[in-house]
Amino acid sequence: MKTKLILLLAIPFLFFQFTPIETDDPLPASKILKTAKKQARKEGKNVFIMWHASWCGWCHRMDKQMNDPEVKEFFDANYVIIHLVAKESKDNKHLENPGSDEMLAKYKGDKSGIPFWVILDKKGDLLADSFMRTVGEDMEPKLTNSGCPGHRNEVDHFIKVLKETSEMKDEDLAKIDKLFFITK
Repeated sequence: MKTKLILLLAIPFLFFQFTPIETDDPLPASKILKTAKKQARKEGKNVFIMWHASWCGWCHRMDKQMNDPEVKEFFDANYVIIHLVAKESKDNKHLENPGSDEMLAKYKGDKSGIPFWVILDKKGDLLADSFMRTVGEDMEPKLTNSGCPGHRNEVDHFIKVLKETSEMKDEDLAKIDKLFFITK
């Protein structure tokens, strides 16, 4: 009887002793991108990367809109979509994907707001980004992050990029335009 009791108590201890501890540490940005590029090659899609943070209302809005049942299938059919956490508040730095800030800087989004997004081809070459490019009075190019598009010029930029980097039909793009454009 005593032996059975000891075994009953010892078995859970041994199980927990040799079971690897799983952590919720975020994956490195490079590993997420590598997996996405592999999937994009396999599925014949481009990669849509969005940098976001837990505190960012515009990031949550963009996620909600891209996942709206009216348009989700258009995005899913054309892109492997990944999210990288960056620019977190001091208390939430642990949520960031290691290397996401450096990758954001590589695409010159480190000095812009979030969400910031880029579209890469299946090899990882840049096709487009969320920067709207205009020429200022001094003829110097100005970069403005469209982020989560809402205003007419931002939505127009987003639709233009989607048209250039996907096989979405005009009627699909019209639904996305209607969903994203803030009419207030």
